[in-house]
Amino acid sequence: MNDLCSTRGDDATALDSILRIALGFQASQVLFAATRFGLFTELARGPLTGEELRLRLGLHPRSARDFFDTLVALGLLEREAGPDGRYANTPATGRYLDRGKTTYLGGALELYDNRLYGFWGSLADGLRTGKPQNEIKDGGDLFSALYKDPERLACFQQAMTGLTMRSADALAEAVDWAAHRTVADIGCAEGALLSHLLHRHPHLRGTGFDLEVVRGNFERNRERRGPAERLSFTAGDFFADPLPRADVLLFGHVLHDWDLAAKRMLLRKAYEALPDGGLVVVHESFIDDDRRENLTGLLSSLNMLIETTGGFDCTTADCRGWLAEAGFRESRARRLAGAESMVVGRK
Repeated sequence: MNDLCSTRGDDATALDSILRIALGFQASQVLFAATRFGLFTELARGPLTGEELRLRLGLHPRSARDFFDTLVALGLLEREAGPDGRYANTPATGRYLDRGKTTYLGGALELYDNRLYGFWGSLADGLRTGKPQNEIKDGGDLFSALYKDPERLACFQQAMTGLTMRSADALAEAVDWAAHRTVADIGCAEGALLSHLLHRHPHLRGTGFDLEVVRGNFERNRERRGPAERLSFTAGDFFADPLPRADVLLFGHVLHDWDLAAKRMLLRKAYEALPDGGLVVVHESFIDDDRRENLTGLLSSLNMLIETTGGFDCTTADCRGWLAEAGFRESRARRLAGAESMVVGRK
């Protein structure tokens, strides 16, 4: 008998698990398509029948019902009972995938869809060669290409906002902000995290530090989110220029872009910019110290292979070791939200 047809019990469960992973691209494409169509934004206005939703999105009748019900099965939509039951967002999709909300995460999904999905098809080549599989293969550069295209840069910054804001509430509580007056976000993108922290802690003043080309999107976000009177932008290159002086320096999803020498250099620069008692806070999807559990962190590190010449994700123990080398007298690690953690070093 064919072994595939004779699976029983635990074997069948294991087979289902393997096939679920193998066919994961199907589920991701369903989510990407829904985001591209603005489906969750449409449903934010109120529940709709399948036919109403199909017409609003301009979809062909052949597979629209299967598409909507696949989103239900994936836990991304809710549907009333009955053959004409209306579809509605779940609390999560209503919060994170409605383009009208400041919590919108769809910029990250659009980045995954438009950029990463194709590049990951060359993962095997990257593993064999150790070389990036994005624009760098053809002599280009990810960041240079982004900075030359305002639309792509805005999309990328929105994606970074979505990723960073997952831990915003936890980060606002995980640090003793009352002991500090100023905070600078290194590689601040739109500055959404700073806005959140300053709203939660009205005594704080914040500075976003990034390349000059980022200023426009930062300023627009500052006017939209505020508090404009306590939030400013400083242009600079963290490789070429000193870091801004502040009581707390934030590095969010920044260190993993770079090789070990650059990581160590940036942490040394942070030490030099901080006053005695100042903090550096590194927050990203750290790999768990046993390197077995945080799948998001491990996949993120493989993504650094795809996207960069030397970047990689690390464990919190790795980061604490580099902080000690840079001169920080103490450090601690703490889980934030989901796959995100932070490492805090005190000068």
